Amino acid sequence: MGGVTTWQKLQVLYQGILENGDKRTDKWLLVYSPVPIACIFLGYLIILWSGPKLMSKRSPVNLKPVLVVYNFAMVGLSAYMCYEFAASSWLAKYSLLCQPVDYSDNPLAVRMARVYWWFFFSKVIELCDTMFFILRKKNNQLTFLHVYHHATMIFNCWIGIKYVAGGQNFFIGLLNSMVHVVMYLYYGLAAFGPGMSKYLWWKRYLTFLQLLQFFLVMGHCTYNLFADCEYPDLVNAIQVAYALTLTALFGNFYYQSYVSRKKTEKTF
Repeated sequence: MGGVTTWQKLQVLYQGILENGDKRTDKWLLVYSPVPIACIFLGYLIILWSGPKLMSKRSPVNLKPVLVVYNFAMVGLSAYMCYEFAASSWLAKYSLLCQPVDYSDNPLAVRMARVYWWFFFSKVIELCDTMFFILRKKNNQLTFLHVYHHATMIFNCWIGIKYVAGGQNFFIGLLNSMVHVVMYLYYGLAAFGPGMSKYLWWKRYLTFLQLLQFFLVMGHCTYNLFADCEYPDLVNAIQVAYALTLTALFGNFYYQSYVSRKKTEKTF
């Protein structure tokens, strides 16, 4: 008799991915199977590769009205998620230090899971940021940091909504939503044009705020790795590793944009 083939092993693995998730979220859009999100990721890469080529001989598209509406809509969505994360965790008396996931149909637990779905879906929506850069021929904005951040966050948050829609995840969702309120407010104001530049002196502090977020996430998840808490260590380890990569990339961006440039200006 032959042994188990690689294909059979992959089938077992895939079936395990499907069946071991949070049963409450299985029927929600894009959650049950990793295939839809993988297709979105593949489509994103295709657009990233083909978009600049298709736009190379075309004029930049004027998206000012679209950008204003989009960015302020994202401010509203981020503010809503921020409120929901804070309100649900407060009402459920969540512990900031150790909070297992409640997989029951308790109304507050379901409320937290639903806001985490919106958090996940917002990361899918944010892929539009890249398409706007391409249509406006802002190809210098398509950096490794930008692409890596947008492309990986959809998988990171899919893992969250699929397996741990609640518990300690509220801390990451709350922090990120707060940062995105400020970030999309900046982008929304910037979309009005050069006339707003004098009011946007605080751009560097936005990057600093993002870095602070990553340090807080790393500290929070590292603590839970060693604490006696019924929350998956693997998820905490993934979050720490991911936050480390973002800290390195955003830290390099901050240095190149504000520290190194300032030194160069002083030299000349």
